[in-house]
Amino acid sequence: MTKAILNESELTQKNITQLLSQLSITEQNTYYEREEIISKFPPNDEEFSLIEELELLTVNFRGYAHQIQETGQVANKNQVIEQLKSMQVLNIPQIARFFFDNNGKYEQMKSYIRMLDYLRLLMLEYLQFQNKSN
Repeated sequence: MTKAILNESELTQKNITQLLSQLSITEQNTYYEREEIISKFPPNDEEFSLIEELELLTVNFRGYAHQIQETGQVANKNQVIEQLKSMQVLNIPQIARFFFDNNGKYEQMKSYIRMLDYLRLLMLEYLQFQNKSN
């Protein structure tokens, strides 16, 4: 690996670690909004509620981010890359409706959603970069 590639990879890994910390803080800051969202956005015909969808994404993304933080890699890298490509946060209907239909409301939660998707993109970039350099 060349020095420039290594530095870019290390920088992305550091960004993932920092974003993971920021995500935890932002998640804590959404507590009151979450309480209101749970009551105002119950699951309609969807399998999961808005909050449940976000929690599922969060658990998956955090798991991958912690692996990258601790070891610099993930198990089943190619499978994870495909999952990250397909798990676009705003492609989930109830998240997209919430995000785009509530102008000026729930800004903490919207910030959390943006950060969650940015974490997904950083991890995807990091893992794809690793594949190219191997």
